[in-house]
Amino acid sequence: MTSPERIGNYIGGAWVEPRGASLAIENPSTGATLGEVPLSTAADVDRAVAAAKAAYPGWAATPVDKRVAPLFRLAALMRERREALTRTLVEENGKSLPDGRAEIDRTLENLETACGMPIMAQGEILVGAAPGIDGQVLRLPIGVFAMIAPFNFPAMVPFWFLPYAVAAGNTFVVKPSELVPRTMRTIMGWLAECGLPPGVVNLVNGDRVVSEAIVAHPDIAGVSVVGRSATCRAIAEACVRSNKRFQAMGGAKNHLVVMADARMDEVVRNMITSGYGCAGQRCMASSAIVAVGDPTYRDVVDRFTAASTQVLVADPLDPLVANEPMVMGPVITAQAKEFIHGMIETGVKEGARLTLDGRGVRVPGRERGHYIGPTVFTDVAPGMAVHATEIFGPVQVILRAGSLDDAIRIINEHPYGNGASIYTQNGWQARKFKIETQAGMIGVNVGIPAPVAYLPFGGMKASQFSHIKAQGRAIVAFYTQEKIVTERYWPDA
Repeated sequence: MTSPERIGNYIGGAWVEPRGASLAIENPSTGATLGEVPLSTAADVDRAVAAAKAAYPGWAATPVDKRVAPLFRLAALMRERREALTRTLVEENGKSLPDGRAEIDRTLENLETACGMPIMAQGEILVGAAPGIDGQVLRLPIGVFAMIAPFNFPAMVPFWFLPYAVAAGNTFVVKPSELVPRTMRTIMGWLAECGLPPGVVNLVNGDRVVSEAIVAHPDIAGVSVVGRSATCRAIAEACVRSNKRFQAMGGAKNHLVVMADARMDEVVRNMITSGYGCAGQRCMASSAIVAVGDPTYRDVVDRFTAASTQVLVADPLDPLVANEPMVMGPVITAQAKEFIHGMIETGVKEGARLTLDGRGVRVPGRERGHYIGPTVFTDVAPGMAVHATEIFGPVQVILRAGSLDDAIRIINEHPYGNGASIYTQNGWQARKFKIETQAGMIGVNVGIPAPVAYLPFGGMKASQFSHIKAQGRAIVAFYTQEKIVTERYWPDA
């Protein structure tokens, strides 16, 4: 009998196997063990940061076109090996193959956007700021940065940050989620093939111990994290105390507003994909539908509930369903399933109507998987626990609003403000929604208003604990220090 594969850390250009405890890596679709991930210590973080710190001076002095060259090579490798990486991701994460492929495509989009750093990091010059004096703004790298990644997008979320940091001239330490370490392990191996100097990018596996060591480390200049709002708040507060830069992207409860003039057939198909893709485990998934007006509410409830019963729940790597356009796999762990079951019971107790209950779903041959079927609550009042809480699973709540103003009020009074969308053909209604709704990412007839990599990604209110968002040109300000130069030269005597 062969021993399970053990994932190592990547530090200073070499794979290192930490000593000590480890955690089993589980396939959430089958319950099978895929390997083991080490639970690294603060000492392992120290080694990674030391390697990044040692690599920084040489990397910062490297011309920017040479810094992006390995990223161009990585993009080519990732495109060439896209399907193999997708299957690794799906095996440990449980999302469908189409969703996995879409994630890799978004990863590539960020990687290629970061390759534009020779343009994005250019400074500014003001000639004649005063008589004989010119002003100049230089954007310079800062040092070692780190990222703490969530489980739901093992490839894409780290690449909201990593390629931009490296292209800007910094060095980097990434901590993948201990639930899905194999995807970043694969990508890290490819980075090594692409000629990146040792120590520029390092990987440390582990749990909360590693995260806390990263946040506390005095040689890390800034931290990016995507996770629960409570975690993000704590990390933001810790970074403020130590004058460390931070990006902390928290939870979400994304609302879809349906107006009476919406194209209902298209809307329902769109809402199904938004709410049940990745089993609802994405920060841009819809989880609250607000129907404006009683006739619209009744129509949405009937159509959406009926469509939800048709969602295929299965092992996404089962050859019989692998390439179906809409397959819903499991949630990530047994603990996540238990929490979602508990929230469904809470919704029943607080008076919401459980129109569709996904707790009894069974996938033949996959009894050890963590499956929950589509679940729909109707007659939901704003502020109920099932409306206020980020459930992070395939649970949809449907609310009734008397007017567009009422729908916007429901969203604005919610603590989260990540994304929100409206379905309407009316330009005035769409414009009002775009301007007045307190959410960082807005969609019009789009169920998942996640912007492309050239634009910033991030929310508002308790969904974002930083003023600089992820990805795109905006993130250059996070990874560079503006140095303002005022200069004058006198003529030779």
